[in-house]
Amino acid sequence: MDFDLEFWLVSATAITGIIWLLYALLAGGKAEAEEPILVEYARSFFPVLLAVLLLRSFVAEPFRIPSGSMLPTLEIGDFILVNKFAYGLRLPVLHTKVLEIGDPQRGDVVVFRFPGNPKIDYIKRLIGLPGDVVSWNDKMLTVNGVALNRDAMGDYLRPDQQTPPSLRLKEDLLGVPHDILVTPGRVGPTGSVTVPPGHYFMMGDNRDNSNDGRMWGLVPEDNVVGKATIVWMHMNFGGDGFNFSRIGSAMH
Repeated sequence: MDFDLEFWLVSATAITGIIWLLYALLAGGKAEAEEPILVEYARSFFPVLLAVLLLRSFVAEPFRIPSGSMLPTLEIGDFILVNKFAYGLRLPVLHTKVLEIGDPQRGDVVVFRFPGNPKIDYIKRLIGLPGDVVSWNDKMLTVNGVALNRDAMGDYLRPDQQTPPSLRLKEDLLGVPHDILVTPGRVGPTGSVTVPPGHYFMMGDNRDNSNDGRMWGLVPEDNVVGKATIVWMHMNFGGDGFNFSRIGSAMH
C-alpha cells in the first residue's frame, strides 16, 4: 500500500482546523471550564500540523536516497533537502503551480514524480531542456550536436554502495561540470530525443546503473517537485552506517 504523506498531512491539518473553528463559532467566544478532549487535541495539533505543511510544501522537503543511481554525487543513505520554491510554488496534493519563480536549469539535480507512477519520487540530473536534442551512444553523450567532454578522475570502488567497479569521470555538461561513473565492459543503450516544450530529459550520474530517461522517456514539467540542494545526514545500515563527512555536501 502506498502511503501518501502529503495527502494525510493536508487532511489532518484541515480536520483539526475545522474542529477548532467550529467549536469556537458554536461556543460564541464564551470560555468553558473544560474543553472537550477532541477540541483540546485539535487546538494543540493544528498549529504544528499547519507549520509542517507550509514548510514541507513551500520551503523544503527531506528525502532519503535509496539507490546508487546518482553516485558519486549522492550515496545510498544520504538524506537531502529539496528546495520546493526554486521552480515555483505549487499547491500540495493538487501540485498546481500558483507562483512562477524560476525554471529548472541544465545540470540541476532534480526530484520529480516518476511519469510511470506519480506516487514514486525519482531524483536525477537534468540533461535536456525544452528544445534540446540529446543523443546517447553507449557511454558517449551529445547535447545539441556537442559531444560532452570528459576527463578521467581514477577508479571508483565502493562495495558498500552496491555498485560494480567503476571509473569516475568529470563531465562538462555545456558549462556545468559534474562527476559521473561509468562501468567498463558494460554496453549502454543508444538513442536520441528532441525535448518538447514543457518537458525535461533526466539521467542518473551513475550512467551504467541508472533507470532514467533513456529507458522511460521525458519528465513533464508538472511532475517536477524541486531542486536537491544539500545532504543533511547520512545513514546506511546496510553499508557504511553513519557517515558524518557527508553532512553538508552540496549538489554539483
